[in-house]
Amino acid sequence: MPKRVLQGVVVSDKQDKTVVVRVERRFTHPLLKKTVRRSKKYHAHDAENSYHVGDIVWIEEHRPLSKLKNWIVIQGEKRAEV
Repeated sequence: MPKRVLQGVVVSDKQDKTVVVRVERRFTHPLLKKTVRRSKKYHAHDAENSYHVGDIVWIEEHRPLSKLKNWIVIQGEKRAEV
């Protein structure tokens, strides 16, 4: 069974070797027929502490690494420095 891969934005990098990633999904509401955005946060393992708030990253399912971490960062794009 293939591992799930999700794309999201880093919203927190305060923990050591961990980033919190917000993944947003869009779907059509069944009754209102309107596009709705829902988001969920995932804790992901970032071994080199290389990603920071605002970066776009791809995360992949992994074995449990801690109580909350079941994902690892596989690649990412740095946001433009201001």
